[in-house]
Amino acid sequence: MTTMLGSIHAMKFGAGIAAAAIMLVGASVGSVAQTGTVHLNVVNAGFIVSTGSGTGTLSYQGRTYQLRVGSTGFGTIGVAGAELVGTAYNMRTAADIAGTYRAVAAGLTVGGGAEAARFQNANGVILELLGVQFGLEVSLGSAGMTIALQ
Repeated sequence: MTTMLGSIHAMKFGAGIAAAAIMLVGASVGSVAQTGTVHLNVVNAGFIVSTGSGTGTLSYQGRTYQLRVGSTGFGTIGVAGAELVGTAYNMRTAADIAGTYRAVAAGLTVGGGAEAARFQNANGVILELLGVQFGLEVSLGSAGMTIALQ
Protein backbone atom coordinates (compact mmCIF):
# COMPACT_ATOMS: atom_id res chain seq x y z
CA MET A 1 0.00 0.00 0.00
CA THR A 2 2.85 2.38 0.86
CA THR A 3 4.48 1.71 -2.51
CA MET A 4 1.23 2.45 -4.34
CA LEU A 5 0.73 5.73 -2.43
CA GLY A 6 4.35 6.64 -3.12
CA SER A 7 3.84 5.99 -6.83
CA ILE A 8 0.69 8.13 -6.92
CA HIS A 9 2.47 10.92 -5.04
CA ALA A 10 5.43 10.70 -7.44
CA MET A 11 3.08 10.85 -10.47
CA LYS A 12 1.29 13.92 -9.05
CA PHE A 13 4.64 15.58 -8.36
CA GLY A 14 5.85 14.76 -11.90
CA ALA A 15 2.62 16.10 -13.41
CA GLY A 16 3.04 19.30 -11.39
CA ILE A 17 6.61 19.73 -12.66
CA ALA A 18 5.48 19.12 -16.24
CA ALA A 19 2.64 21.65 -15.91
CA ALA A 20 5.02 24.24 -14.46
CA ALA A 21 7.48 23.68 -17.32
CA ILE A 22 4.72 24.09 -19.91
CA MET A 23 3.58 27.35 -18.27
CA LEU A 24 7.15 28.69 -18.23
CA VAL A 25 7.68 27.81 -21.89
CA GLY A 26 4.34 29.42 -22.80
CA ALA A 27 5.22 32.58 -20.87
CA SER A 28 8.64 32.86 -22.49
CA VAL A 29 7.23 32.39 -26.01
CA GLY A 30 4.73 35.22 -25.45
CA SER A 31 7.41 37.56 -24.13
CA VAL A 32 9.70 37.14 -27.17
CA ALA A 33 7.66 39.51 -29.37
CA GLN A 34 8.83 43.10 -28.94
CA THR A 35 8.18 46.55 -30.37
CA GLY A 36 10.22 48.92 -32.50
CA THR A 37 9.88 52.55 -33.55
CA VAL A 38 9.35 53.36 -37.23
CA HIS A 39 9.91 56.66 -39.12
CA LEU A 40 8.79 56.76 -42.78
CA ASN A 41 8.86 59.42 -45.54
CA VAL A 42 6.76 58.41 -48.56
CA VAL A 43 5.59 60.18 -51.75
CA ASN A 44 2.63 58.81 -53.80
CA ALA A 45 1.26 59.82 -57.19
CA GLY A 46 -1.47 58.36 -59.33
CA PHE A 47 -4.57 58.50 -61.41
CA ILE A 48 -6.85 55.60 -60.39
CA VAL A 49 -3.78 53.46 -59.71
CA SER A 50 -1.07 55.04 -57.57
CA THR A 51 2.50 54.18 -56.84
CA GLY A 52 5.05 55.66 -54.53
CA SER A 53 8.35 55.21 -52.82
CA GLY A 54 10.22 56.38 -49.79
CA THR A 55 12.72 55.68 -47.07
CA GLY A 56 12.67 55.27 -43.35
CA THR A 57 14.25 53.83 -40.25
CA LEU A 58 13.42 51.14 -37.71
CA SER A 59 14.79 51.51 -34.17
CA TYR A 60 14.79 48.06 -32.59
CA GLN A 61 16.70 46.66 -29.61
CA GLY A 62 19.12 49.61 -29.50
CA ARG A 63 20.00 49.54 -33.21
CA THR A 64 18.77 51.62 -36.16
CA TYR A 65 18.00 49.91 -39.48
CA GLN A 66 17.51 51.70 -42.82
CA LEU A 67 14.27 50.91 -44.65
CA ARG A 68 13.15 51.17 -48.27
CA VAL A 69 9.41 51.66 -48.84
CA GLY A 70 7.31 51.08 -51.96
CA SER A 71 3.60 51.85 -52.00
CA THR A 72 0.69 51.00 -54.25
CA GLY A 73 -2.96 51.92 -54.24
CA PHE A 74 -6.13 51.62 -56.23
CA GLY A 75 -8.71 54.39 -56.32
CA THR A 76 -6.32 57.32 -55.86
CA ILE A 77 -6.08 60.57 -57.82
CA GLY A 78 -3.36 63.13 -57.05
CA VAL A 79 0.08 63.57 -55.57
CA ALA A 80 0.86 63.50 -51.85
CA GLY A 81 3.70 62.88 -49.47
CA ALA A 82 3.65 61.76 -45.87
CA GLU A 83 5.94 61.83 -42.88
CA LEU A 84 4.89 59.05 -40.52
CA VAL A 85 6.07 57.91 -37.11
CA GLY A 86 4.79 54.93 -35.21
CA THR A 87 5.26 51.60 -33.55
CA ALA A 88 5.89 48.13 -34.98
CA TYR A 89 4.39 45.43 -32.75
CA ASN A 90 4.94 41.63 -32.63
CA MET A 91 8.57 41.69 -33.78
CA ARG A 92 10.94 38.87 -32.94
CA THR A 93 13.80 40.06 -35.18
CA ALA A 94 14.45 43.22 -37.19
CA ALA A 95 13.87 41.21 -40.38
CA ASP A 96 10.21 40.73 -39.39
CA ILE A 97 9.50 44.34 -40.48
CA ALA A 98 10.09 43.33 -44.11
CA GLY A 99 7.03 42.41 -46.12
CA THR A 100 3.86 43.62 -47.75
CA TYR A 101 1.29 45.53 -45.70
CA ARG A 102 -2.32 46.02 -46.84
CA ALA A 103 -5.27 48.16 -45.73
CA VAL A 104 -8.52 49.63 -47.05
CA ALA A 105 -8.21 53.40 -47.16
CA ALA A 106 -10.24 56.53 -47.74
CA GLY A 107 -8.93 60.06 -47.56
CA LEU A 108 -8.75 63.59 -48.84
CA THR A 109 -5.65 65.75 -48.68
CA VAL A 110 -5.71 69.39 -49.75
CA GLY A 111 -2.52 71.16 -48.72
CA GLY A 112 -1.91 69.16 -45.55
CA GLY A 113 -3.49 67.20 -42.79
CA ALA A 114 -3.11 64.45 -40.23
CA GLU A 115 -2.89 60.80 -41.18
CA ALA A 116 -3.32 57.65 -39.12
CA ALA A 117 -2.90 54.13 -40.46
CA ARG A 118 -2.76 50.56 -39.18
CA PHE A 119 -1.21 47.84 -41.34
CA GLN A 120 -0.22 44.18 -40.82
CA ASN A 121 2.17 41.96 -42.77
CA ALA A 122 2.40 38.16 -43.16
CA ASN A 123 4.98 37.98 -40.33
CA GLY A 124 2.32 39.23 -37.91
CA VAL A 125 3.98 42.64 -37.51
CA ILE A 126 1.43 45.40 -36.93
CA LEU A 127 2.37 48.98 -37.82
CA GLU A 128 0.46 51.80 -36.18
CA LEU A 129 1.51 55.05 -37.83
CA LEU A 130 0.63 58.71 -37.26
CA GLY A 131 1.86 61.71 -39.15
CA VAL A 132 1.38 64.55 -41.55
CA GLN A 133 0.31 64.20 -45.16
CA PHE A 134 0.79 67.05 -47.66
CA GLY A 135 -0.23 67.58 -51.30
CA LEU A 136 -3.47 67.13 -53.24
CA GLU A 137 -4.95 63.64 -53.24
CA VAL A 138 -8.34 61.90 -53.11
CA SER A 139 -8.45 58.18 -52.35
CA LEU A 140 -11.09 55.54 -51.84
CA GLY A 141 -9.93 51.97 -52.24
CA SER A 142 -7.15 49.66 -51.24
CA ALA A 143 -3.70 50.74 -50.16
CA GLY A 144 -0.54 48.81 -49.56
CA MET A 145 3.14 49.18 -49.03
CA THR A 146 6.18 46.99 -49.10
CA ILE A 147 8.99 47.52 -46.61
CA ALA A 148 12.48 46.12 -47.10
CA LEU A 149 15.61 46.36 -44.94
CA GLN A 150 18.45 48.07 -46.83
